[in-house]
Amino acid sequence: MNKSQNLTKDDIPTLIKQLTIPASTGMFFNTMYNVVDTFYAGVISTKAISALSLSFMLFFMIIGLGYGFASAITALIGNSLGKNKKLLASIYAHKGILFIPLVGMFLMIIGFLYAKDMFILLGAKDDYLQICLDYIYMIFGGIPFFMLNYSLNSILVATGDTKSYRNTLIFGFFANLILNPLFIHGFLFIPAMGISGIAFATVLIQIINMLYLFRKVLKTKMVHFLKPRYFLPQKKIYKDFLVHGLPSSLNMLTMGIGSILLTYFVTKYGYKAVAGYGIGFRVEQIMLLPALGLSTAVLTLVSNNFGAKKYDRVSQTIYKALKYGFIICTFGVAFLYIFGELIVSQFDKDKEVISYATGYLAIEVWIFYAFVTLFICVSTLQAIKKPKMIFWIGLYRQIVAKYFVGYIIVIYFALDLKYFWMGTLVMIYSAAIFAFLYTRNELKKLNIPDI
Repeated sequence: MNKSQNLTKDDIPTLIKQLTIPASTGMFFNTMYNVVDTFYAGVISTKAISALSLSFMLFFMIIGLGYGFASAITALIGNSLGKNKKLLASIYAHKGILFIPLVGMFLMIIGFLYAKDMFILLGAKDDYLQICLDYIYMIFGGIPFFMLNYSLNSILVATGDTKSYRNTLIFGFFANLILNPLFIHGFLFIPAMGISGIAFATVLIQIINMLYLFRKVLKTKMVHFLKPRYFLPQKKIYKDFLVHGLPSSLNMLTMGIGSILLTYFVTKYGYKAVAGYGIGFRVEQIMLLPALGLSTAVLTLVSNNFGAKKYDRVSQTIYKALKYGFIICTFGVAFLYIFGELIVSQFDKDKEVISYATGYLAIEVWIFYAFVTLFICVSTLQAIKKPKMIFWIGLYRQIVAKYFVGYIIVIYFALDLKYFWMGTLVMIYSAAIFAFLYTRNELKKLNIPDI
């Protein structure tokens, strides 16, 4: 824990800002990292942008599981620290470092086995399919490092440190600016790798960041090598990870499947529609970064204060986070309506691609408020150790409702793509309203003041 912070005593608005700003800044650079990848893929070809979009959906489905378990480990450590059970928190930290990479290695094998079939299902073929495989196979090789970084960051976030991961993401962005063209085009003894070079740069940066995060975790004293057995798998602890992490991880999995499902429907309009959606999606993510930062702050503060039984602070955290989130959303909507077309035109000069991207953003910006509500509710449920409904909400909005909306609008009526985006808007708002009401009810059951 940051020595200048006391997560169970200090002013809530101040703590939210201290945790949110570094987290959001880091996520901004992470999103810009993806924007850089998209830009350089555009230098290669429009098909490369489309391949990157397809690959991202598949990759997200895998690493999303690691992210879900990481949030559970943060909540478990935070609860233990709130109860002043430092040994238990340390054990969770040791076990968590190994647990998520083990999950990642299993998923990496699955990815190598089925990636080609998945791309074919999504309509990739011939040189387009090969571009997808060139990128994703290289990325799959780095999955253990992605997962280990999630493990390490889960420990730091539980102690109130959102700055270290921010630092790795800032470094990654600037390193990516240099490494992408280097590996794409080659230099001296480095061969030209094309789109594989984009993936190789990502894996190399993850390895460097892993070394930095491990050093920061060791400084917390929560992880050490005095008792190596602490790292070994333990049935009871792994059960805790599964019980509290599986709903969140399955929710992230549904997000990945939902993204693939959504992309499947978009492919019905051609690869330029996929490219436009990929660009629009990345631009949209920039505006959602503060909301993601707020969800990180909520997870940290609610888990610690819930463990300390300071329920009034739990309620205040959620209320303030929602308030700040809605204010930020309003600025995001205005910004994208004014500058959206200018931004997307920087990635591809094809007028059809630009039209698809701006059409996506014109509708999707109004979903920001729903996303803020969902992110904060999910973090709250994870933090109070009531994560079961997280999966069912995700299953509804990512798969069941999305398939229904897509089939009716895209397949049955064969309407314009903009109507599909309108359908997703209604779908996500219905999920957000339910999540809010459910979370509010769970808080009442625990005698936590109404938000």
